[in-house]
Amino acid sequence: MVFRKFRVKKDERALLFDRGDFVEVLGPGEYWRFDPLRRLTAEKFALANVRFERIDIGADFTVDPKLVPQLVTLAATGFKAKVAGADVFGVQVPQFNVGIVYVDGKLHAVLDAGVRAFWRYGRDLRVDFVDLRLQVLEVAGQEILTKDKVPLRVNLNAGYRVTDVLAAFGKQAKPVDYLYKELQFGLRAAVGTRTLDELLENKGMIDQGVAEHVARRVQGFGLEVDSVGVKDIILPGEMKVILAKVVEAEKVALANVIRRREETAATRSLLNTARVMEDNPTALRLKELETLEKVTEKIDKISVFGGLDAVLKDLVKIR
Repeated sequence: MVFRKFRVKKDERALLFDRGDFVEVLGPGEYWRFDPLRRLTAEKFALANVRFERIDIGADFTVDPKLVPQLVTLAATGFKAKVAGADVFGVQVPQFNVGIVYVDGKLHAVLDAGVRAFWRYGRDLRVDFVDLRLQVLEVAGQEILTKDKVPLRVNLNAGYRVTDVLAAFGKQAKPVDYLYKELQFGLRAAVGTRTLDELLENKGMIDQGVAEHVARRVQGFGLEVDSVGVKDIILPGEMKVILAKVVEAEKVALANVIRRREETAATRSLLNTARVMEDNPTALRLKELETLEKVTEKIDKISVFGGLDAVLKDLVKIR
């Protein structure tokens, strides 16, 4: 019982399976197979009910979509051919992506999301996936000198998407690397042609300069830059100390200007008051009373000699 015999009649054909997996097609005749565990099964078909279709895969080697589920099974780790000996290449393109198929190193087709299969037979097949959604590219830690020779470290973020897959991958082997390089060039141009004060006053000019540069450079390359923004501008330690001193000096100077303005205003007010009192004895007397009131508020006890009138007359004398 180590070997088993399978007999196929002249008007039959049989499919041999090993635990459910297809092994081979059996023509008319008797076949002995080593099967001590009885894992082999043969499914016979009357020749009159069997339909054969010859497919020329010399030019078109795409598997008919109706046959794909019968030929390949796909999992997270890749694909597996269901039919032994069938040299097929299966691929599953994720949602929001396209698949770029290369045949013998040449771009062959762009696939939408879904499951596809191709007859391999003597061909080298490879597929790359391209996400069509908005992507973020970060250009980090760029050391750049400003126009006034101040070293800066700038971090930049850019949002982009692939709009034309054939143009993007037909003109550049790695479109994202090309975009990254142009972002670097645009950033260096935007920072290197401006002073530190200009950059710190308006970081938006960097965004605008880089965006304009990149828009020109990627035109016709199947890429679209949606946004460009400076994330950080980092100064070296010694430059931070210098800027802190400059800011402190500016604040002190501003405070001195404000103080002088207040002193000038106060002096002008006193001068105007003096002019009014000089021409108006009553106003002078009121001012004397006001001064006396302020003095008495700060004195716990006061002794008056010569009467109140003497106090009012002798308290303030202007000559």
